[in-house]
This record gives sequence, C-alpha cells and structure tokens, in this order.
Amino acid sequence: MSKPKSPRKVGEKEALALATSVRGSPQKLNLVAALIRNKPAGDALNILQFSTKAMAVDVRKCLASAIANAENNHNLDVDALVVKEASVGKGLVMKRFATRARGRSARIVKPFSRLRIVVREQEAE
Repeated sequence: MSKPKSPRKVGEKEALALATSVRGSPQKLNLVAALIRNKPAGDALNILQFSTKAMAVDVRKCLASAIANAENNHNLDVDALVVKEASVGKGLVMKRFATRARGRSARIVKPFSRLRIVVREQEAE
C-alpha cells in the first residue's frame, strides 16, 4: 500500500513553480516580482529579460519553470497564461563576521529568499 496522492496546491487551470534559495533579500526580490504580477506570461518574460535588476535573472528562471510546468504537466495553453501570483518570503540568513580596525568585528548578513510563482490559464473573452 502506498500513501494517498497529495492534493494539488493550486487550482485546476494553474501551475506552480518555487525557487527556494534565491540569494538576495526579500525586499529586493519583491521589487522585481511586483513588475510581473497580473501580466501575461510572455510580456512578463520580456520585462524580466530587459530589466536592469540583478534579481530579475532568478525570477525569470522561476517564471520559465512555471510556464514549462503548465505546458508539460498540466496541458495548459502557453499563449493564454497570466501570472496570477508572484509572492516572496524570507529564507535562511547566513551570518558572517568581518574584521575591523582596533580588534573589532562587524556582522555581515547574507539573506536568502523564497519565490513562489503561479500562472493561470486565462479563458478567451
């Protein structure tokens, strides 16, 4: 006997992608995620491709993964996809120390973030 199949975490016409360890602060990542919320998936990819923000590279990878999941795993139409959700959360924080003058030290914080992108197939109107 096997375990019962786990229920889907998103709706029927939706696909999900997670990036669990994005190196950078959640505040900076959220600025990039805000650029693509509620936009068509193709437009969102273009926005991220030409963005000057460094975090846009990781967001673009996660969005491309969500689009591929929608196409391959859920048989959704790629041209009708819209970014329904792009949420950011805190991950772990690496703490390091840097030596300073006169025997002192300073704390260096290296944060990680989590990114969750949900794409939804929009019905033709």
